[in-house]
Amino acid sequence: MLRRLACVGVAALVLSAAAGAHHSFGAVYLESDSIEVDGSIVEFQYKNPHSWVHVRGSERGGVGEERVYSGEWVSTSQLENEGITKTTLKPGDKVRMWGSPSKNPSDYRMHLKRLERSDGWQWRGRQQQTR
Repeated sequence: MLRRLACVGVAALVLSAAAGAHHSFGAVYLESDSIEVDGSIVEFQYKNPHSWVHVRGSERGGVGEERVYSGEWVSTSQLENEGITKTTLKPGDKVRMWGSPSKNPSDYRMHLKRLERSDGWQWRGRQQQTR
């Protein structure tokens, strides 16, 4: 009985930690605002719970040095449903990305809303298109 109770307690702790690690986008990002970044992909992290696109570039219309901006995307299963795989984006690809900026501007990250590669491939939410 004690062993069963301990297992249930450990399972509850693990599940609550996982639930706490996942957040709503509105808790982290200014969903009513938008930024646009031009640059080159440094890394594409195809993973769960959210994939990430890291781009070295600068804000469109902005003044200042290049830096790495991170775009938080959706899960791998959502990307797969739209035909996006771990090889769709590669380091060096020239892209433009749009998204909602972080509530902390020094994070240089966004909730990704739209992504276009220089060869014409694009993703626009659930209306992803390829060329």
